[in-house]
Amino acid sequence: RNILLWRRGSAVVTAANLIITRDTRFKLLEGYSLQIKNVRPQDAGDYNCQIGDHDNRDLVHTVEILVPPSVRSNPETGHVTVRKGGTATLECKASGNPVPSISWTRKDSIHGSPHLSEGPTLTLENVNRQDSGTYRCYADNGIREPVFVDMQLIVLSPPEITVEKSWVHAGEGYEAQLVCTVHGDANPEVMWYQDSFLLHPNDRRTMDTRGEKHYLTVRNVRASDFGNYSCVAENSLGRAKKYIEVSGRPGPAQFHSPMYSRYREMYNLTWSIESFPLIEEIRLLYRKLMMNESYQHPGRWHDIILNPPSTRSESFRHIMTYTIKGLEPNSVYETIVQAKNRYGWNEVSDIFQFYTLSTDMPNEDVEQTLGSTAYGNNFRALNRCSTLASETVPGAILLSLASAVWRLEEKELQQER
Repeated sequence: RNILLWRRGSAVVTAANLIITRDTRFKLLEGYSLQIKNVRPQDAGDYNCQIGDHDNRDLVHTVEILVPPSVRSNPETGHVTVRKGGTATLECKASGNPVPSISWTRKDSIHGSPHLSEGPTLTLENVNRQDSGTYRCYADNGIREPVFVDMQLIVLSPPEITVEKSWVHAGEGYEAQLVCTVHGDANPEVMWYQDSFLLHPNDRRTMDTRGEKHYLTVRNVRASDFGNYSCVAENSLGRAKKYIEVSGRPGPAQFHSPMYSRYREMYNLTWSIESFPLIEEIRLLYRKLMMNESYQHPGRWHDIILNPPSTRSESFRHIMTYTIKGLEPNSVYETIVQAKNRYGWNEVSDIFQFYTLSTDMPNEDVEQTLGSTAYGNNFRALNRCSTLASETVPGAILLSLASAVWRLEEKELQQER
């Protein structure tokens, strides 16, 4: 009788009905078939079925074990720390059968999870603070779902400071708050200075920290509190400084008028200025822009000194309006405003541009055209001041201001006719 042998390499697994190997997972079925239970990756390989006759005939079975992917980070802590400007190397190691493919993404990116690279190593050169975050290494071989491991990159950098306002308007008896945001690792220490003097908390001055934001609050402001302040942050890697001016001078003018005038030769300009003391003087400048398809040339400035308003809408916000006459139809103008209180002149406002109507547009078509092309279907005097609502101006003041402007313009238009 012929004897059937199962071999794995040079090792005999079974001979006839005998199980030679000590591994209890192997079993003969019906005396011929070899069964392996609870297969493991190391069970992969060639198995020879051999009949012990004079012909030495062999039948080879190749077993391949499919193994789902697994992945781990290197280093195993999953944390990589590097200085700003250096090179960061993130590595993960994957196993499985077939050999998994590896890809990298940025987990906490504001643009989603963009694909960064393929392969077990991710290299980032000349890193900065924005490169800090969580990076995800994926391993996928088509067996079950892909797996991943997260790695944390920490970029140590000198402090970086941004300020919400480099110029803070304040008034005597009121409160002023200075804010600076400090970015940086290695526990930056934040200090506040007025001119070159280090500030400490007292009965009128407090210093608070909320996350990366640092606050200096001065209550019951005095004239001696006006001046240049600096927010200084320092850690083991460096030092940063940003300046903030606290002043009693008026804030810059903010314009609230629509860009398009309702008339050909007039334009009503509306603006607001923050000032705790009453405004003493207002200077308004405007000029025409000569324009064609190839160039833009400004005309001469018209300089107007205005009487300051006797009232204001809030404790510190002044709303003003002025009708500029004698303009040319179908033209582009630009204007700037400056104001003065007892502490001095403010910074000149940003340039504001406006447009007068064309002479070939009938009066009855003015509102309809402007309503459909520039401001929607409800272009009215009240709506011209609607942008003021977003500036926290009380509604009653808006209505009274708008109705007064409407009556003034209608009266002037009738006189010109």
